[in-house]
Amino acid sequence: HTRGYLPHRDRSKLLQSVTFRLADSLPQSTLLQLEEELTHFPTDRIDTERRKRIEDWLDAGMGCCALRHPQVAEFVRNSLKHFHGTRYELKAWCIMPNHVHVLVEPFADLAGIVQGWKSFTARWILQQNARLSLHIPDRNQLWMREYWDRYIRDDRHGRSTEKYIHENPVKAGLCTKPEDWQWSSAFPENAS
Repeated sequence: HTRGYLPHRDRSKLLQSVTFRLADSLPQSTLLQLEEELTHFPTDRIDTERRKRIEDWLDAGMGCCALRHPQVAEFVRNSLKHFHGTRYELKAWCIMPNHVHVLVEPFADLAGIVQGWKSFTARWILQQNARLSLHIPDRNQLWMREYWDRYIRDDRHGRSTEKYIHENPVKAGLCTKPEDWQWSSAFPENAS
C-alpha cells in the first residue's frame, strides 16, 4: 500500500526496518533545499541520495534532540520493549538524539505498532518538556507524522540493517563502538 510517496509492504511476520524522527529534526527549509538539489540527479539515484543526505543530517543532531536526555531515552527504550514477544519481535533498535531505528518482526499491523510507540511516548515526553528542559518547540507535536520503513528481503539484508542500526551512534560520533551506546540493543544490558 502507499501513503502517497513510498510503496510499503505491511504484513504480519515480515521483518521491517523502521526509522521515526522528532518533528524538529529536519527544518522544512533544509528539506526544500534538498528537493531542489535532487532535481539535478538521475532519476534512479534520487531516492538513494535523499535517504543518504537525510541520514547524515539526522546524525548531525539537528533540532532539540530531546531523545538525548537519559530519562527520555529510557522511557522510549521501555516503550519499544513493552510488547516485545507479544505484538512484535524486536531484532535490533537504537535511540539516537533525534530519531529512532528499529528492526522488528510485527505480529500485527506495522503502522499500528509504530503509532502506538509514537503516541504513548509523545504524551509522556511532552508532559516532561519544561521539567527536563527538553526545548521541544511545539508543545503539541513531538514526532514527525510519517516514518520510514523498508521490508527486509533476505538474511543478508537483515544482517546489514542490524549492523547499520548498531553502528549509527558510532557513525554519528556518539561512541567509539556499538556496545558502548546505552540506548541500543547492542549495549550488553539491553540484550535481553
